[in-house]
Parts: sequence; C-alpha cells; structure tokens
Amino acid sequence: MTFKIMLSVVLGIALGVSVFPQNMEIYMGTMIDIGLCLLLFFVGIDIGKQGDLFKKIKKIGFKVLWVPFMVAIGSITGTIFGGILLKIPINQAAAIGAGFGWYSLSAIELSKHSAELGALAFITNVSREVIAIISIPFIAKYIGKLEAIAPAGATAMDTTLPIIAKSTDGNVAMISFLTGVVLSALVPILVPTFMMVLK
Repeated sequence: MTFKIMLSVVLGIALGVSVFPQNMEIYMGTMIDIGLCLLLFFVGIDIGKQGDLFKKIKKIGFKVLWVPFMVAIGSITGTIFGGILLKIPINQAAAIGAGFGWYSLSAIELSKHSAELGALAFITNVSREVIAIISIPFIAKYIGKLEAIAPAGATAMDTTLPIIAKSTDGNVAMISFLTGVVLSALVPILVPTFMMVLK
C-alpha cells in the first residue's frame, strides 16, 4: 500500500511538471475538496460495516477512550518538540502531528496551505506507518500490548491492525480498531484547527 501511495505521488509530480496545463491550477482546490470528501465518505462506510462495534465497546467500557486520546496528545506534543528543533512554526508542527499517520488526508489538507507543508505531512505520516509496521511486534513483546497501538495512530483500524492483532490478542485488536476510528475522526477536525488557531 505504501509503495502504491509513493508511486502515485511520483506520477503526480511528473504529470504536474510535464503534462498538467497551467490554467487548471485554479481548480486544484476544488478537486482536492472533492477527493477529500470521497475519502471521508468511504472511511465512514468502512466504520459502518463494523456492525457489532458498539456492543464490543460497551463490553470493554468507555475508559478505553483514554488510549486514543493519549496517543493523540503524545503525537501532537512530539511533533511540536520536533518542530521547535527544526524551526517549524508550532501550528504547522501540531497540524502535521495531528495527521496521526493518515498520510493521504493530512497531506491533502495541508497542501492547501503550501505544497512543501503537504509534502512534509505526507513524508512524516508515511514514515510513521513504516516505523509502526516494523516496531509493533517488538513493542508488544518487550514493552506492552496496549503500548503497541501507539505507533500505529490512525492506521490502527486498517493497515496496521493485522500486525497488532497478530502481536497481541483479540481484546487489544478491538481497542486498536477503536483507537484508529477515534484518531481518524479527529484528523479532519484537528489538522485545519491547528492551522487556524495556533499561529
């Protein structure tokens, strides 16, 4: 999946440089908005297909919501500190961290502000997913099962879920799915909010 995304970006750059007409630039914002709405629509369908999700959540208890919120706080705090070291404005660093590994959505949203910021969000969040895929089994074995959810971020509900399930157990996999759902729901709220509020 990551290879396909990277290939799409490279193809997009090549087409933008060589083929894409200059006068089409004015429509890019509208096309991005349409793509973003379609992306969120299909994520909603994916969540809706989990019919017994709410029964399982009720059984586990709503205290499990601490997991996604702590992952969110840690992700945003970490990128703010990284942004300070790299001299990136706090609002931009926080917005990149609020992508929670969802590279397509955060990159699209931040590319509305600048191509460089969108590219940085894309690279940061793809790197997070790759690091998660590599580190989850080690974290589950040597640190803790719940802690293995943290590197996955929003991908805990889809691409990294099989790795988490294999490295932990069914209950942690359910919490992982819930964490991914909550973080995925927060991305389209937090990313634009940080860009507007923290300046």
